[in-house]
Amino acid sequence: MMFKTLRRLSMSNVCSNFFLHCNKMVVTTNIRAISYVQGQSPMPNTREYFYYVDHQGMLFLDDARIKNFTSCFKEKKFLHFFFTRLKQNDTGKYKKDFPYFSPCGREKNYVRCDDLPIVFTHVHEVLEKNGETKDYLSYNHAGNLLLINFEPNKLFMLPQTGRVYHPANEQYGGVGLVKSTLAIEFSKNIEFCDEESEEYGKPTHFTWKGFRYELSSEILKLLSEKQFSQLHY
Repeated sequence: MMFKTLRRLSMSNVCSNFFLHCNKMVVTTNIRAISYVQGQSPMPNTREYFYYVDHQGMLFLDDARIKNFTSCFKEKKFLHFFFTRLKQNDTGKYKKDFPYFSPCGREKNYVRCDDLPIVFTHVHEVLEKNGETKDYLSYNHAGNLLLINFEPNKLFMLPQTGRVYHPANEQYGGVGLVKSTLAIEFSKNIEFCDEESEEYGKPTHFTWKGFRYELSSEILKLLSEKQFSQLHY
């Protein structure tokens, strides 16, 4: 019922009206010791909400007991609104448990994620005004409302996990995860160092639309030690 209500709301009312339908209950996350109440008001005219982004890029209320396609947010305009405002948590609150933050006026939205908050889901071929086509990656299930230039040479596969990454906007930390189904498609065209190389197993080249790109590892420095310790496949 809650999500049907969201779909009927216009974007001008999403922030102010949707959360009135949220269950107000104290929860403790399964992997963290923090407790909160969705919609809590620690100071006048301020409300706090807590979210979770899974490794497929789906957005949920953090305390949702079941996290799957039926319980995630699907309204593309809302997802665009939410993720264009997403940034690293610089509020001084909950940063250890919710390292990202999406402000919405008086509403403070704190975000944690399975890996990274930006997850690239599809490739979009867009016809530009000059008549040429250009490839973009869409992210977090907002379709063509959230796009970034696809840079094939900057794909990076972490050998320890098999997960694939691509540059993202600086406000998100400069790097995003590639959704597993898309990563599998990309991996079919990734070349690796052979067995005789000291770097056996390291991705070296990626072929995209007939072009063979030498892969850069510049994303590696953007993946923090904490992220490495949390990565799993």
